[in-house]
Amino acid sequence: MEFIDERLTEYCLQFSGEEDEVLKELQRETHLKVMSPRMLSGHLQGSWLSFLSHLVQPELILEIGTYTGYSAICLAKGLKEKGKLITIDVNEETESIARKYFAKSGFEDKIDFRLGDAGTIIPGIHETLDLVFIDADKRNYSRYYDLIIDKVRSGGVIIADNVLWSGKILDLQKNKDADTLAIHSFNEKVKSDQRVEKLLLPLRDGLFVIRKK
Repeated sequence: MEFIDERLTEYCLQFSGEEDEVLKELQRETHLKVMSPRMLSGHLQGSWLSFLSHLVQPELILEIGTYTGYSAICLAKGLKEKGKLITIDVNEETESIARKYFAKSGFEDKIDFRLGDAGTIIPGIHETLDLVFIDADKRNYSRYYDLIIDKVRSGGVIIADNVLWSGKILDLQKNKDADTLAIHSFNEKVKSDQRVEKLLLPLRDGLFVIRKK
């Protein structure tokens, strides 16, 4: 769902920073070769992720859900000199594209791509997290949140994508599918969590920005 007029989105892009050539190429290849290309963050959201990462200046980022690697590259731009980004995805079919563009972007040495189930991999991460981006299977958002919240430093930021779920969360009586109910349950969990400050933004399909106190 687009929440603002497409012309306004284009206007915003005209007055925002340019999309770099590697990201342009990645976006084109994703649309040509991969199913569900709308899952890609895209220029406006990607620029926002990069902007936020530069503000946080993280040493360690965790991304849950890699897809073809667009958001990982955007987030990696804000890493400190010796920083690292761990990105997890279960889909083998998009791994080669992600790795290809990690190398092209110049961030290959900073990005640790882990193929597998995030619920199994996350407990093995023992470092302190500065920034987390959750953009994976919606039914496990609450589980991922529980797994990472104690690993995030005070002042660290968690971002969850797709929390408006194409507007379906506005009518839970009509939309009782598991994904919609899981997203709503996650939103309720964050709302009631007194350990964090929270702001839900209607950017693209909804971004929940969460800061640990």
